[in-house]
Amino acid sequence: MYGYETLKDVDNRCMELGKELGVEVVCQQANGEGTLIDLIHNARTKNHAIIINPGGYTHTSVALRDALVASDLPIFEVHISNVHKREAFRHFSYISGIAVGVICGLGTMGYQLALRAAVAHLELN
Repeated sequence: MYGYETLKDVDNRCMELGKELGVEVVCQQANGEGTLIDLIHNARTKNHAIIINPGGYTHTSVALRDALVASDLPIFEVHISNVHKREAFRHFSYISGIAVGVICGLGTMGYQLALRAAVAHLELN
């Protein structure tokens, strides 16, 4: 369902695209909800936008949503698979309602598309 690319492959492509677009990209990953919330809180003073694939927390974590709102940064939600073609419980997202945009079902290319969208959004605002 998710392909054969590694997280390092995705990170490298995003960092390369960031250089092309003239922005610094910071890639971070965590499995624990608390660690993700800490990363979001730290991003508030260091970053200009957040591109996030909240995984299973998409459908379950009010705390993650609250941290993203508190960051006061533009949020871009990415899912590798098309969550709307999957189980019904995956159709709901706590994050989508606070996101500038949502990309799903386009594989790992969604991260690069979200990066382009984030840069364009920041340039316009």
